[in-house]
Amino acid sequence: MSQPTFETLLYDVADGVATITLNRPDRLNAFTPKMMLDIIAAFDATDADDAVKAVIVTGAGRGFCAGADLGSGAGTFDAGAREAERRAAGDTGDLTRDGGGRVSLRIFQSLKPVIAAVNGAAVGVGATLQLAMDVRMASTEARYGFVFSRRGLALEAASSWFLPRIVGASTALEWCYSGRIFPAQEARDRGLVRSVHAPEDLMPAARALAAEFVNNAAPVSMAVTRQLIWRGLVADHPMEAHRADSRSMRLRGASADAKEGIASFLEKRPADFPDRVSDGMPDLWPEWSDPDYR
Repeated sequence: MSQPTFETLLYDVADGVATITLNRPDRLNAFTPKMMLDIIAAFDATDADDAVKAVIVTGAGRGFCAGADLGSGAGTFDAGAREAERRAAGDTGDLTRDGGGRVSLRIFQSLKPVIAAVNGAAVGVGATLQLAMDVRMASTEARYGFVFSRRGLALEAASSWFLPRIVGASTALEWCYSGRIFPAQEARDRGLVRSVHAPEDLMPAARALAAEFVNNAAPVSMAVTRQLIWRGLVADHPMEAHRADSRSMRLRGASADAKEGIASFLEKRPADFPDRVSDGMPDLWPEWSDPDYR
C-alpha cells in the first residue's frame, strides 16, 4: 500500500508502526485547520492499512505542538473567521464543531494503538489532542500547558471528557484554572505521562513499546480491546461492559486468531495471527453506531 503524503505532517510506516510527525517546525508545529484535516486523514490511512499495527505521533523540531496558530492575532478564535479559515482549508464537515475535538474523536475511533512521543512544548490543543491517545511518553524537554483560561477561553478537543478520566477531576481543574506551563516530570508524577526520557532516548523508547504491541498481539484483538476500554469508561453499569465482553469472547473465541494463539503457545513458537482489521470488526457496541459519534 502506497504511503500518503500530507502538507502539515510527515508519515512513515516501518516494522508495523506508522509514525505521524507534526511538521510545521518553524511554528513549533502550531495547529491549523489544514493540520486538523491532515491528522484525520492520517488516521484514516492507519486504520485502512493492515501493515500498520501501531501508531506513534510526535513533532518535528523543538516542539510537539505549541497550540493553535495565533498568526491571525486577536481574532484567531472568532467563530466567523475560524469557520472561513476551515472552509478555505477544505473542511466540508460541521464547522460549528471545534477542530481539536474533530481530531480527538477521530483518534478515539482508531483501530490501532496510539502512542504520543512528546518531544517538546505541548500547549493548548497540543496538550489536549494527545488525550485520546493510549500512552503518552515525554522528553525531559517537553512542557505541558492547558492554557485556555489565560487566553479567555475554555476547554476544547473533548478534553473536559478525557482529562479528568486520566488524571482525576482535582488535578484537571488545577491545571486548567491556573493555565500554567508545567514540566514533563510533573505530568508523569500526576498520571498524564507514562515515562520521561532524555531527548535522544524518546523515539527509541516509543518504538520499543510499539514493537511490544506489534510483535506479540493479534491486531484485531488490540482493536477490540481499545474500544472495550475506551467505551467502557462511559458505561452506565458493569452489565454493559459484560455484554460487550461477552460478544467479544464469543466472536473472538471462534476466530482463526484464537486458534493460532493457543496453538503457538502449546507449540512454544511465535504466533502468526491471520485475521486482519480491514476484514471487518465485530459489532460489540451496536448502540454506538450513530455517525454523530465520529
